Amino acid sequence: MQIEPLDIAGAYVVTPRQFPDDRGVFMEGFRGDKLAEHIGHRLDVIQTNVSVSCKGAVRGIHYADVPPSQAKYVTAVSGSFDDYVVDIRVGSPTFGQWSSVRIDTETRCAVYLSEGLGHCLVSREDNSTAIYLCSATYNPEREHGINPLDPDLALTFPDDIEPILSPKDTAAPSFADAREQGLLPAYDDCVKFIDGLV
Repeated sequence: MQIEPLDIAGAYVVTPRQFPDDRGVFMEGFRGDKLAEHIGHRLDVIQTNVSVSCKGAVRGIHYADVPPSQAKYVTAVSGSFDDYVVDIRVGSPTFGQWSSVRIDTETRCAVYLSEGLGHCLVSREDNSTAIYLCSATYNPEREHGINPLDPDLALTFPDDIEPILSPKDTAAPSFADAREQGLLPAYDDCVKFIDGLV
């Protein structure tokens, strides 16, 4: 498999090598040892999540307090998504910037994002299903969101998508408000935490 960094430090796109034959396709969907060569430690998968989404469903922008936050490895098992990684780490060289990757059942790419980064997933078709490998369990008291339609972040959604948000994501603060309220992680805290992982 090929593992390449995105423009946001701590985020990678993983492209598996596919082996098609008359029966279908086989591939390695996750290689902890290969990923560790790039991120400096093994991803300790504590929880897996599955989301099934209609066309236009927007999940995010979500993140968790550091430590321990929640690193994620996300791929599509049906349908297709645009996956957005948002740098919300105060003090980061790319603070306020984002990268996006199409994850679908053609390339079968995955996205890895480290602790402290924001994540948003947008479904491009009905019944799209994503699986998330997570480094920590969901803790509602430490989870936060930023409104994905915030014009200051200006996430670019596909032209044929009418965004459908949950009430929670609709009510989430703007990027500026989250920063003003002290809700965003500090870049130095994220680096220190990740450097301590083995």
